[in-house]
Amino acid sequence: MRFLDLFFISIGLAMDAFAVSLTSGFIIKDLKLKNALKIGLFFGFFQCIMSILGWLAGTNFSKYIEAFDHWIAFFLLGSIGVKMIYEALRKKKNDSDDNYKIYKDPLNNKLLLILAIATSIDALAVGISLSAFGQDVLAILSAGLIIGIITFVISFAGVFLGKKFGSLFQKQAEIAGGVILILIGVKIFVEHLTV
Repeated sequence: MRFLDLFFISIGLAMDAFAVSLTSGFIIKDLKLKNALKIGLFFGFFQCIMSILGWLAGTNFSKYIEAFDHWIAFFLLGSIGVKMIYEALRKKKNDSDDNYKIYKDPLNNKLLLILAIATSIDALAVGISLSAFGQDVLAILSAGLIIGIITFVISFAGVFLGKKFGSLFQKQAEIAGGVILILIGVKIFVEHLTV
């Protein structure tokens, strides 16, 4: 596979992570460089690993994975999005509910793990398709690394863009973030239904 093709595939794969990174930037109150690095690393790492795992799964298992991957992404992103909207609408001035904080804090490791996996399911499918081209181990490791680096850079930038524009909207930004997550889940679901 040519580098230019892989570059554009990587950008396409990174768009879901970019949207979630924008949402994270909306929500983080005191944004620091290490926060954006953490978010970028989570998304970049999982895009890289999932593309390699997809290649390892190969074409023999593609029909089984494709049968339910969109349901997983739809459920994870949709439920987190609905929860974000619900909590933003019911939030009181001094709300300290611990269950709310896990959805409120985009730096929470558990939440980041769920979001990183959910947004990298498409990378798994790309890895499966790369196996159909007969890519060798070195080629797929290089491809995974390129996918991961591009996702990291785009997600890292997305956090700062989200912070810049999210502070203008406050509560509305949280609702918009929830809607974005739901729409990403729906997009993944619909794309797999139309294939």
